[in-house]
Amino acid sequence: MIVCANPSAQFQSYQAEIEAAVNRVLHSNRYILGPEVEALEQEFADYIGTSHAIGVANGTDALELAIRALDIGPGDEVVTVSHTAVATVAAIEAAGAVPVLVDVDPDFFTLNPEQLQEVLTPKTKAVIAVHLYGQAADLDAIGKFCSDNGLSLIEDGSQAHGAKWKGKRLGSIGHIGCFSCYPTKNLGAIGDAGLVTTSDEKLAHKVRMLREYGWQQRYISDIPGRNSRLDELQAAILRVKLRYLDVDNGKRRALAAQYSSLLNGQAIQTPKTREGAEHVFHLYVVRTRNRQHLIDHLKAHDIHAGVHYPVPVHLQPAYQGRIRTATAMRITESLAQEVLSLPIYPELETRQLNEVVKALKHFAPKGD
Repeated sequence: MIVCANPSAQFQSYQAEIEAAVNRVLHSNRYILGPEVEALEQEFADYIGTSHAIGVANGTDALELAIRALDIGPGDEVVTVSHTAVATVAAIEAAGAVPVLVDVDPDFFTLNPEQLQEVLTPKTKAVIAVHLYGQAADLDAIGKFCSDNGLSLIEDGSQAHGAKWKGKRLGSIGHIGCFSCYPTKNLGAIGDAGLVTTSDEKLAHKVRMLREYGWQQRYISDIPGRNSRLDELQAAILRVKLRYLDVDNGKRRALAAQYSSLLNGQAIQTPKTREGAEHVFHLYVVRTRNRQHLIDHLKAHDIHAGVHYPVPVHLQPAYQGRIRTATAMRITESLAQEVLSLPIYPELETRQLNEVVKALKHFAPKGD
């Protein structure tokens, strides 16, 4: 069987180091917000290129706490895309704010800056740029819009650990960056984990307070906060994997290049890389009008692809009819019918990739 993602393979790649790190924590006397978390925070901040990184429980919390740290809450609007994980929108609502959704561009599937003016209101306070599938959104255009209108720019880098925009790591360009470390991510824990990055001292301080009941002094809540603490085990595991992140991202890029070369001329659209972006291929997403037929065809060859994402957020039962969107959501709605994520992860063997390609080349599309 060839799976879309395989976090256990990465564990096996670094098993000795991960087990040693876990054992170190087990024999310590600190299991939450201890020296492993502190070390990870410093190492990740150094890697991203920010003054601060703050460990939290998961990526959704990272976004929520970032929004709250920016003093955005009830009645305030936050603009983002509908073609994203539900977590992005769930975090906005968890902070008490109102999500407003725009379409994505047709080439790179990230936020379409041309629609930002349409949805702007006096209540708009921030834009969340989702760096989808492993590459940057158009941060120049989005950043200029935010600057011109006094808005905060939040980067959702949950699918883009290590990716760059014009030489800078994603998560270091906006006011604040947010990362999920879910097990399948490029930097994945063995469980849930998240990170917030910023070079703003006040924002970093507030996120640290918010993640632990609003404390500056233990048991004294200066602001309303909650529990979103990163545990020592996950931090220790992430420290091991962070050391190999660039190498593993290089493997992802090499696999993506092989896919694109071997699939050239086939009846599917392969991914494009935005000029100025360094892609890390969290996902290798193709586009086809015969998706279900192709999924069934691949399954018959014991190849399991993914769909990211099958239903836009604004059309999901929990959100349909109650979230304001841009007038046109055409690209988002068409992508939901056509995108397919092929297997890709650093440990994917060339032999396996060739099997996927062979199956794709034997795929006979049905009439549109």
